[in-house]
Amino acid sequence: NAAPLRDNFIVRVFAAHRLQQLLNHFSLQALVKFQEAHKYLLLAHSPKHARLLGRLVAEAKKYEEEDLKKRYADAFMHGLSCAATAKKNSNVLQHMFGFLKKQLNAREKTDLLASIDDYRRGLVPLVVPLTLLGHYVKVREISYLLNQVYLHPHPKELMLRNHV
Repeated sequence: NAAPLRDNFIVRVFAAHRLQQLLNHFSLQALVKFQEAHKYLLLAHSPKHARLLGRLVAEAKKYEEEDLKKRYADAFMHGLSCAATAKKNSNVLQHMFGFLKKQLNAREKTDLLASIDDYRRGLVPLVVPLTLLGHYVKVREISYLLNQVYLHPHPKELMLRNHV
């Protein structure tokens, strides 16, 4: 019955599926792309693991493939087992806002920052700033953010973030 726990569980289920696909069709290029796409999702759950995994991918050539895959998979799933909080989600939203701040007009900036702050204070669910941010990302065609799993970690039909 706890929406944040349910969301975290479902996020991990879908992330585990994507991870298994990566491991089944593994290459260093695929790993870099996977890590890049999951950067903000990891940051929302565990900044410590986000940094650890970033370093692991940067130093990937130091490891044998099977060792690298195991280290990455273990750290990835452990990082996602940490709960995403309003504070960590707000931090991620602020980071993503940084990609847009030069492309938004004053009113758009104010609206987006206000929605992030309202979420941080518990006045609106996560879906509110995510929807607004996602809209600006699409309209401004910010390709790096368009590929972020954080914006859509599971099918929207589940409507999980409406209650987080």
